[in-house]
Amino acid sequence: MLRHELLRKIIGGILLVSLVAIGFSKPFQDYLSIPKSVTLFEGENLILQKSTPVSAAVTANSTLSVQQDDQTVSLQAKKYGKDEMLLELAGFPIKKVDVDVLKDFKVIPGGQSIGVKLNTVGVLVVGHHQVNTAEGKKSPGEIAGIKVGDIITKINGQKIEKMSDVAPFVQTAGQKGEPLNIEVSREDGKIETKLMPLKETGEENFKLGLYIRDSAAGIGTMTFYHPESKKYGALGHVISDMDTKKPIVVEDGQIVRSTVTSIEKGSNGDPGEKLARFSSDKEVIGDIQRNSPFGIFGKLSKEITNGIMDKALPIALSHQVKEGPAKILTVVDNDQVKLFDIEIVSTIPQKFPATKGMVIKVTDPELLEKTGGIVQGMSGSPIIQDDKVVGAVTHVFVNDPTSGYGVHIEWMLNEAGIDIYEKPREKAS
Repeated sequence: MLRHELLRKIIGGILLVSLVAIGFSKPFQDYLSIPKSVTLFEGENLILQKSTPVSAAVTANSTLSVQQDDQTVSLQAKKYGKDEMLLELAGFPIKKVDVDVLKDFKVIPGGQSIGVKLNTVGVLVVGHHQVNTAEGKKSPGEIAGIKVGDIITKINGQKIEKMSDVAPFVQTAGQKGEPLNIEVSREDGKIETKLMPLKETGEENFKLGLYIRDSAAGIGTMTFYHPESKKYGALGHVISDMDTKKPIVVEDGQIVRSTVTSIEKGSNGDPGEKLARFSSDKEVIGDIQRNSPFGIFGKLSKEITNGIMDKALPIALSHQVKEGPAKILTVVDNDQVKLFDIEIVSTIPQKFPATKGMVIKVTDPELLEKTGGIVQGMSGSPIIQDDKVVGAVTHVFVNDPTSGYGVHIEWMLNEAGIDIYEKPREKAS
């Protein structure tokens, strides 16, 4: 009995050691490192490490071609569609890899400095104003429950589109002593309220007791445009109102050419800034249809070039971006786009749209000397790695201006309404 027990323990120990040894063996590690699914673009190659005895096979009419030697399997995507690769050991299938081949897709990288003009939906409330009345200081807007960040969309049932639409309603209501019926839009829905304008002591005009604004302007950097559809993406982050810090709800807007006039260099705790002016001709080069967490998007109405990299480049999906050297295209002087060296410090293979997918660090001596790193206005500068557009600069680290975040190009394309995952048409039977 004791002998059987001892023998069982010895056999168990041998099996355990064998399993551990297999787990640490190179063939097993290679096997584990081969993914269960792979996404490629037409014409793209992918090299996978494999162990010597494992062979790879695809179907005769495959969208893929396979070349292999003792150490690697090289997959080439021939045409778009779905397929699979089987890994075999001694003639037995041991692993199936699903392969999704996407249509060949390219965009033209940007880098140009652009001026951004946003027209909001209605007028934006950016503050409260105390009216000095005979009964003391009061803000009619505050009394009516209107908050900073609210957007006034209607007064007395009439649509409000710009600041000049508001004043006639205010004076008429004040003179008649009748409150205004105001409809505002805020994050949690629409609110209706009544507001009684008040007259400032010693003045004739009635006032709302609100600071309002109907448009916003700024500068940023073009990330890409799609030559076939003329759709573009820029900035890489949402445009928020400087007073309310809330995203601006865009009704429409324009992008124009802009020229960088000077740089306020960044330092620890004090992010720098590009100072720029809209080009003297104020030539509109595109519209703005969307202001989202991933940037601004619309269509170009004029051809634009950066003068340094004007050919269409393939893109990298989020899981294809690697840590290591890369470059950005941006302007630091007048309107000259230049390439600068950066390092992708970390990258997260994101399965769903999300910002801050990469951490980047500026390594280029010229850019560090000129700007101190990443400055405001540089947002949207395209990130290029291995001759592919991989993303855009978005935010600077306040305490380290040489470093910041990047967003993957995959999600900006998604926001621009460009479907890179277009499914093949079904063949007629």
